[in-house]
Amino acid sequence: MRPFRIAVPQATLDDLHRRLDNTRWPAELPGVGWDRGVPLEYLKELADYWRTGYNWRDAEARLNQHPQFVTEIDGTDVHFLHVRSPEPDALPLVITHGWPSSVAEYLDVIGPLSDPRRHGGDPARAFHLVIPSLPGFGFSGPTREPGWSIDRIAAAWGELMRRLGYDRYAAHGGDLGVWVSLALAAMQPEYVAGAHVTFLLTPPSGDPTAMATLDDRDLGRVNQMARFVQNRSGYMHIQGTRPQTLSYGLTDSPVGQLAWITEKFFEWTGAVKSPEDSVARDQLLTNISIYWLTGTAGSSAQLYYEMADMLPLAPTPPPAAPPHPVPLGVAAYAHDACLPVRRIAEPNFPNIVQWSEFDRGGHFPALEEPDLFVQDLRSFAAALDR
Repeated sequence: MRPFRIAVPQATLDDLHRRLDNTRWPAELPGVGWDRGVPLEYLKELADYWRTGYNWRDAEARLNQHPQFVTEIDGTDVHFLHVRSPEPDALPLVITHGWPSSVAEYLDVIGPLSDPRRHGGDPARAFHLVIPSLPGFGFSGPTREPGWSIDRIAAAWGELMRRLGYDRYAAHGGDLGVWVSLALAAMQPEYVAGAHVTFLLTPPSGDPTAMATLDDRDLGRVNQMARFVQNRSGYMHIQGTRPQTLSYGLTDSPVGQLAWITEKFFEWTGAVKSPEDSVARDQLLTNISIYWLTGTAGSSAQLYYEMADMLPLAPTPPPAAPPHPVPLGVAAYAHDACLPVRRIAEPNFPNIVQWSEFDRGGHFPALEEPDLFVQDLRSFAAALDR
């Protein structure tokens, strides 16, 4: 394992600023707002702030406050933060981000999770934190070969935790990190004490008898997922079928990258007028900057191609997985892109030890509602002890 420190060359930042200065802007139909994508006026203003107001060096310094490492696993580099708690009996926890996110999503919760005594929490609910960048994402850099599937990433995480000396730990995931965390727990239940997720797809089985057991709220969530697949899954189609073609535009145009990610922070949160309703502007730009500065827009999209048969867009849904072997915690945040249905989840997850419903927050709760996120993980750890 090699100690790692982020140090983006100044020439790379200068190139970003030059490209932002020379953006070729498209036309826009009047009065369409966010219905057809990110509004032109908003994106121009955000790009100008990225160019003149945002300071990457501040974000870089904040990330570098935490111990970081790179290690090679199964032929690819894996970058990760490793923050050990001062509490010797802390529960090790591997946290996996998704797309379009990064390890920066968790900066606000590292302190409270690893050192609750210092943040007004119960020291018995402390965590040793391992926060990797997914292969092909951010500082893990582009993968060198195809085949980096969810199962392969999960196996790599198991190896990472073994190398760190953790033989019993919990897993948390959001977005794509949900698939990774659940796969890791299914592969290595003897090591994974429990899995906690903040996003869970629960498509209906198609069995009319099962559908008849759903109440109005559950049916509303089923319909919400159907609307998501029909109207808001274009990114998934493109990344799941033509990631290489997409990569040329996102790797060459910072404004293209900015729009591609900003749209999701608007649609998948409680935002009303702009993503900053839910996520601070500098936090949003730190996340986007990581993709841009590492040139990993295309390589991160490759994961969608590798897992296309697992996505709700697949022409033939995958067969039902066997019942999940470890305790599960689910947190549903009101403004997420899709909300889970417990009755649909229970056959595959018979050991749900915690199911939390929150009336605020969305797809990126560690950014939007860090206090709720921390509270829910702490209570999940307590549920594992029961």
